[in-house]
This record gives sequence, C-alpha cells and structure tokens, in this order.
Amino acid sequence: MKHLDFYRPVAYLALALLLSATTHSAFAANTACGTVFNDSNNNGQLDKGEKGIMGVAVSNGREVVQTNRKGHYELPVADDTMIFVIKPSGWRVPQNENGISHFYYNHKPAGSQNENPKYPVIAPTGPLPKAINFPLYKQKESNSFKMICFGDTQPRNQEEVDYISHDVIQELVGFDAAFGVTLGDVVFDNLDMLKPLERTVGTIGVPWYPVHGNHDVNARFHSEETSDETWEKLYGPTFYSFNYGKVHFITLDDIAWKTTKTNGKIKNSYHGELGEKQLVFIKNDLAFVGKDDLVVLLMHIPLTVVEDKAKLFELLEGRPNTFTVSAHWHRQSHFFMGEESGWKGEGKHHHLVHATVCGSWWSGAKDENGIPHSTMSDGGPNGYSIITFNDDEYSIRFKAARRQADHQMNIYAPEFIEGTKATETQVVVNVFAGSERSTVDMRIGESGKWVPMTQTTMIDPYYKALKEYEAKLPPEAGRKLPNARETDHIWTGNIPMNLKPGLHLINVRTTDMFGQTYTDHRSIRVN
Repeated sequence: MKHLDFYRPVAYLALALLLSATTHSAFAANTACGTVFNDSNNNGQLDKGEKGIMGVAVSNGREVVQTNRKGHYELPVADDTMIFVIKPSGWRVPQNENGISHFYYNHKPAGSQNENPKYPVIAPTGPLPKAINFPLYKQKESNSFKMICFGDTQPRNQEEVDYISHDVIQELVGFDAAFGVTLGDVVFDNLDMLKPLERTVGTIGVPWYPVHGNHDVNARFHSEETSDETWEKLYGPTFYSFNYGKVHFITLDDIAWKTTKTNGKIKNSYHGELGEKQLVFIKNDLAFVGKDDLVVLLMHIPLTVVEDKAKLFELLEGRPNTFTVSAHWHRQSHFFMGEESGWKGEGKHHHLVHATVCGSWWSGAKDENGIPHSTMSDGGPNGYSIITFNDDEYSIRFKAARRQADHQMNIYAPEFIEGTKATETQVVVNVFAGSERSTVDMRIGESGKWVPMTQTTMIDPYYKALKEYEAKLPPEAGRKLPNARETDHIWTGNIPMNLKPGLHLINVRTTDMFGQTYTDHRSIRVN
C-alpha cells in the first residue's frame, strides 16, 4: 500500500483511515475497532514497528472508551456514526494546511439522502472498514498557553471574508497562541464561504477549532440529523473534546434545529438545547477527566438560554474549575450563574457571552479602509479575545479590532461645561469587557482623588446617538445597525469637584476580575 502524507490535501485522511492495516479484523459489522498510534514516520498509516498509545480516549459521539496497552479500542456503531479520537495532552492530530484538525472517521454507508443539497454533503462511505486507526504526533505543550477566541465571524460573501482578513486576521499573523476557536456562526447561511474563510483564518498559523452555529446549517435539510451534513463533511463531529496542557476543552453543539410544515410551507427554527445524546457523551467524556482539572466548554448559543443547562450543571457538579463561553448575541456580557440557574457547585459559574468579530453583522458606515465600523448594540467595538490558561486558572483580555491593546473603554462627557456646574456633570464609561466583578474609578487630572463609579445598566449614549443619526439617512446609505440594547458594562458618576476655567483631563481606571488594570482619559473644557 502506498504511503499517504497527512500534510497533503486532507481528503486523503478518510482514505488513510480506511486502508490502514491492523491485526484485528474479525469483528461484527456494528463494531468499529482500530489503533491509536504514534505515527513516527509521518505517513498517516499504521506501519510495522509503530506503537499504539495507551490510555487515549476514543468516542462514537455517545460512548467513550480508552485504548488498551497496545493502543487498541472498540466501539459500537450505527449507519450514521462519527468515530473520533480525543486529542490527549502532549500530542497533536493531523491538520490540513489551514490548521483544521482531522481526528474522525464518518461512517455513513449510504451517504447523504438529500437530492438537492446545494452545498457539499457526505458521499457513501461504503462498508465499515476492518480498522479505523488514528495517527498522533508528539508535541511539546506548556501548562501556560494562550487561546485566540473569536465570536461570530459570519461573512455573507467574499467581500466580508476580506473585511475579516484586514480588520482582525492581519494583526494576528504569527501570534504566539496554542490554537484558536470560532464560537459558531462561522458564516452567514452561505456555506460556500466556509473554505475561503478557513483559508483566511489559516494565515494566522495556529491550529483552529470551529464551533457549530445556527447560521452554519444547510437550511435545505429539514431535520436535526441532516442539517449539519455539510459541516460534518468539512469539519467532522459538531461536538467533541480535546486536551491541551492541563485543560480539557469540550466543544458543544447547542443548536436544536426544528422544522415545521404549515399549509404546505416548511419553516425552520432553532433554540438552545444540548439533547440526550450529547449529555451522555459529556458524562462519559468527563469520566476520564480529573476532578480538579479545568474544564472549558465552548458553544454558540449562550448557556443562560439553553433549555437543559441544569442537566449539564449536574454533570459538572463537584468540579471546582469550570468555565463556559459562547457568542451569538453580538454583544458582550459576563454571567455568574448560581442556584437560580441550576448551578449546583460552590460559588458561581462563570459564563462569558463573547463579543463578535463581525460586530453588528458588518453594518454601519465604512471607514477610510472600506471596512464598516460595525459597532455592537451594547456600544462595544467588534473584536476578539486572548484567553490565557495557567494550570487550572484562566484570564481574558478583550482586543478591539485594529485598536491598541489597552483600548478597553469609551468615556462620554460634554465637550464643555460651566465650572460652577462641574459636580452636576455626569460621566459615562463603557468598559467593553467589564462585569459585576470589575471596579471603575475616576479622577480629574493627575493629582485628583480616585472616586468609585457606579455600575449602571443602560443604553450606550454614543450608540444611541448613532441610531438617531442613522434614522435620518436615506435607504441607500447602507446596512443599518441593530437597535440599541441595554448593557451592564457601563459605569456612571459625576465630576467630583468644581473646576477652574481651562482644559482638564478626566482619567478613568478599571480593574477586571482577573486583576488586569486599564486606564484611559478624555478632555473636558471648562468655561
């Protein structure tokens, strides 16, 4: 048999898995078996002398087993089953030239049954192979590492893929991260944009894990089972897990796709739900994860509105180190979930609804580079985050697209005031990634006293003014921004002292829940 190179086009992967040799061949058609092995010669197939790896988890999307001392596993399969290896720490799985991991075999003997799919679907895979073997490659992994985190990138067309390239990707090329994730809505219904966007994100030069979102489904498929076939063809299972350093990541699919038919018309809808099969997978997966290990769950729809979140929390009970992150809302919020949300652990569970790369779906006026400002409905800019992990701890730093790393807030105050009315003048500060665990203080000049500001849920005043201005524009002025939404990452306070005539600086300082401090200032003129 010819050697197959996993650094060549990844279409070879399924063929390599299909053809890999094994000494175990006499199993029933409903049992998948194979070996997870150290591919020492990097050819993608199990050769004589290459050793199996003990203790690696493998799953069929429900059951999870660990390989024996020879690296061998067995799992039950049906006629539509994704078999995948769960990447262990210190190893990597095959990746294509864009950093997309290929760690699965899709067993679908008859292929897709949709006659008019529009987008690529799964061709018949034929009978179950005698062995489905998974190559792994050793790599050094520190317990302290960085992850690039994108919310919805969501391009409709190539023009918007180019926005992403120039607005976000270019400044990340060569960034020292272990890997990156996109938290769903990778594209905006047009699945033809998945590969162009993949190539664009691939220029960053790190492994990338996409999460399945509601705009990533093939809407011509009118069932939960078939709507994700294009995704499965390109990226494999919609939920899976992997390890890096001392952190266990679980990528979830919380899109419950529903189709109804009324008067002959088909209507698609969705809501946030994990479902019984996925919950069973999570339970079985966590059985091989240490109780004190940090478990990070990546999803698209915010956990706060996932219908069966209480069942997920039951599975996380007794684990002191958990963190969940989503996107979807096109605004940024931190939630600290307790008993009222079904959380049964100690303290509060931290859930981040992440800002989006596309902001408000690439809406708003274009700048000098032809890219829409796309401010989100909470007044925050589009952007991404760098999440740093250190053993069982994590910290998050939001990064506004094409802004300096310390641009973490907008300060609003009048251009000028009367000095005698200074203490009646309100200052409003939008801290883009602020939370109830942030502190925000204000002072005047360099010698003034720092005065605490008050967290206030309200509409961002600048965004409100944008919408008022936009309402006066003709329809041909471009895509309109969404309606303003109240946000809790705003702080207010009055200027703490009367001021002499002249120009003064309002200084603002914020410290987040991770102890990271940022400062900014705005001038105000006193008559």
